[in-house]
Amino acid sequence: MPDPAVTQPTPLTYRDAGVDIDAGNEVVERIKPLVKRTFRPEVMGGLGGFGALFDLAGRYREPVLVSGTDGVGTKLKLAQQLDRHDSIGIDLVAMCVNDVLVQGAEPLFFLDYFATGKLDVDTTVAVVGGIARGCELAGCALIGGETAEMPDMYPPGEYDLAGFTVGAVEKSKLLDGSAVRAGDVLLGIASSGPHSNGYSLIRRIWDRAGRPADLDLGGVRLVEALMQPTRIYVKPVLALMAAHEIHAMAHITGGGLSENIIRVIPEGLGLDIRASAWPLPPVFDWLQREGAVPREEMWRTFNCGIGFVLVVPPTALAAVESALDGHALPNWRIGEVIPVTDGPRVRIG
Repeated sequence: MPDPAVTQPTPLTYRDAGVDIDAGNEVVERIKPLVKRTFRPEVMGGLGGFGALFDLAGRYREPVLVSGTDGVGTKLKLAQQLDRHDSIGIDLVAMCVNDVLVQGAEPLFFLDYFATGKLDVDTTVAVVGGIARGCELAGCALIGGETAEMPDMYPPGEYDLAGFTVGAVEKSKLLDGSAVRAGDVLLGIASSGPHSNGYSLIRRIWDRAGRPADLDLGGVRLVEALMQPTRIYVKPVLALMAAHEIHAMAHITGGGLSENIIRVIPEGLGLDIRASAWPLPPVFDWLQREGAVPREEMWRTFNCGIGFVLVVPPTALAAVESALDGHALPNWRIGEVIPVTDGPRVRIG
């Protein structure tokens, strides 16, 4: 018989340790219809398996898979401060699918990773709902993901978010910059705002200004401008590629206009960018003024109103512009590709 004088340990459960399996199951049940809406015919099976299946058979002759992974940076902190969780998932999808699009790839499927200290069902469903909406906008399937509840890893109310996408493109249609020539035109497509870059600086400026959420910026509240989801360019750009000649593309993310476009330009060539070619949106004007941000810092931190750039031969320019207008995407001729033998490869004037 056990000695009654010996104290028996209190039985512990996973819930006692801070992990609520029932809450996790509730999240899965609530997101199933949201995820289902994103499925494409190639998706095999449903949500909840150990691995996600996608059938590529018959779609490509010589498929090249293009993968990308990303997060949303410290825009996530702003979303949590404002208790706005329904659109940050769109940002997550956009940052990944716009990247693989640069090489001409169609995003096929997406997986997400959501981690928090204590699972809040409503918040989690709102975030995943945004991810599902982003996948719908991009035409890719939300094929799987991971929801992790990790006590003591995150403060109350905070969570982390990451995403991963796989796209495919015919080998013969892969865009690698090799077709770019001097005289090609840089066609900039409007961003929807700061997208998901520069938010450590944005939050510092916003804090120093006293967090003026209701400040009016030409009919849009500042907080709305800062939380506007990243624009997803996939569907209109894929349609453009199918009908018109495009030599290269760039997604304007961290590094801004001065560091992103040049990544797809071959050695011996550079860029002449005309800053006066498009209007600086009010949110960037406010950030520059309120933060006293130097001009060069603006160019290498923010997209400054240009979220995606097409490098187009002059012979295709008018047709591509017309097609973008048809998709209601504001666009401007922001510069051109130039030969460079010495000196800086990017000139912004």
